[in-house]
Amino acid sequence: MKGRLVLGAIAVALVLAIGTVAAGGFDDAGYNRKARVFVGTGWSWCMDKIGDEAWCTAYLGPYADDMLLMKWNSEWDRGNEEGWSNPPYRAWLSNEWNGMVPGGSGETWHYMYKWIGLPCDDTNPNWEEGGYCIWGQFEVIMSHGTYDGGHLWDAHATPAGYGA
Repeated sequence: MKGRLVLGAIAVALVLAIGTVAAGGFDDAGYNRKARVFVGTGWSWCMDKIGDEAWCTAYLGPYADDMLLMKWNSEWDRGNEEGWSNPPYRAWLSNEWNGMVPGGSGETWHYMYKWIGLPCDDTNPNWEEGGYCIWGQFEVIMSHGTYDGGHLWDAHATPAGYGA
C-alpha cells in the first residue's frame, strides 16, 4: 500500500511537472519573454514580428522552415523599450538558424550581435576588430555557418564575446 501511495504521488508530481514544462512560459509564436529566449521557425518569428505573409515569404525565402533559437539579455529589452535612445547599453542578441530539418534550407548559421552605439565603425571605443556593422548601431561580433558542404566565417571579432 505504501508503495502504491509513493508511486501515485510520483505520478501526480510528474503530471504536474509535465504540465508546467509544457506551459513553460512560451507563447504560440515561440517566445518565452521572461527567460528571454525564442524557439521556433523563421516563419513563426516573422509572422509574430511582421504579420504579413507576402513580406515574410519574400524576406525568408528558403529559410522559412529553418529552426531559430534566439537569446538576448535584459539590456536588449531595455534598448527596444527606449528606442535605443538612453545609452549606454550592454545589450546582446544571439541567433542560431538550423536548416538541417525537413523542408529547411540545408544551412546552419550562428550570429552574435552587440550594441556599440554610434559611430558604428572602428573609431568607436566599443568596436571589436573583425566584426561588421548592422542596423546602424550594432556590431556583428560573430557570424559563421555551413553552406553547400563548407564552413564559412563572415565575422569573428577579437575578443569574441559579449564582455563582462
